[in-house]
Amino acid sequence: MIKYIIFATLLLSVVSCKPKWHQLQNYTFEQYIVDFEKEYEVDSVEYNQRKQTFEKNLVEIIAFNNKDHSYKKGVNRNTDLTTKEFQVQLGLKKSMKNRKNPIQRLLAKNNTAASLTDLPQSVDWRQKGVVSPVKDQGGCGSCWAFASAAVLESAAAIAAGPGQLKTLSTQQLVSCVPNPNQCGGTGGCSGAVAELAFSYTTLYGITSEYKYSYQSYFGTTYSCKYDPKTQSAEVINQGYANVTPNDQNALLEAVATVGPIAISVDASNWASYEEGVFDGCDYSKNVDINHAVVLVGYGTDPKYGDYWLVRNSWGTDYGEDGYIRVKRESVAQCAMDTTPTDGFGCAGDEEPIKVCGMCGILSDSAYPLKVQVIG
Repeated sequence: MIKYIIFATLLLSVVSCKPKWHQLQNYTFEQYIVDFEKEYEVDSVEYNQRKQTFEKNLVEIIAFNNKDHSYKKGVNRNTDLTTKEFQVQLGLKKSMKNRKNPIQRLLAKNNTAASLTDLPQSVDWRQKGVVSPVKDQGGCGSCWAFASAAVLESAAAIAAGPGQLKTLSTQQLVSCVPNPNQCGGTGGCSGAVAELAFSYTTLYGITSEYKYSYQSYFGTTYSCKYDPKTQSAEVINQGYANVTPNDQNALLEAVATVGPIAISVDASNWASYEEGVFDGCDYSKNVDINHAVVLVGYGTDPKYGDYWLVRNSWGTDYGEDGYIRVKRESVAQCAMDTTPTDGFGCAGDEEPIKVCGMCGILSDSAYPLKVQVIG
């Protein structure tokens, strides 16, 4: 069958660039599949379904941008996905209870916030040379593994120096981290939590991306290929800590004084974010914690106010070079996650859970302790 992307359009893609939010008025599906290197058979059922979904989403994006908001929406690789397909990337079904791992009970501790006057006005760990390039999880619900690996990378570089910034194996976490209590999902591409990853790396360490590269982009978990008896780890930690849930000052202190932090959010409305300070989660509705990301700092936008600086795992085409800025309120508001078994619960968790901050950003946060470079 003939693909839509033929030599002529491939040549066009060399000189074209992905449009910004203000360049979408006459943007077509045909140009979209060139810009984002999509390959669909012309006039096939999939082609027509994708085009219909794209055009519906594009109308919504343009209408949104015509109004006054603190952020703009744009087209990205998600624009031709259905809601169900997009949700595959939200590989987190999380709970703040029913975690039975003994490593946490032995080694974890809560952050208690110091005086905010002692903290810098803004923090961006990228400027310290301790944050690796943004990666792309693809169609696997492995956000938890990408967030955990990124935090371990940064923690190791902070401990050993920027010259020790390593790219660690996300695939090892996806394929090897056990999840017997089904916290965050059933494991691998079906979801887990950062705490399980940090518990695993306490026991076995984590090797490099070079030695164990990412293979689960299209949604297959694969069996574990890492044997600690015959393969060497690059980085290891000694347990992990949880930041006090729903405590904004504690999270500010943690990211300012410790480093990047693995956090949990409701990313249901993040698909089309392009730039600005995101405030699109509604406290009057169910806030469904369903995605793991990395908090790398905070700051203040001159027009739209305070924000959290968040690293996503949807590639550099997403948002602001792979990042999203999320509104940080002076006093955090709270909501309820009323469907914990949908997107916030371990097996058996059913009670609604209080979550605070925009998109529940304060609800659950963790980071590894005593990280060392050993390889």
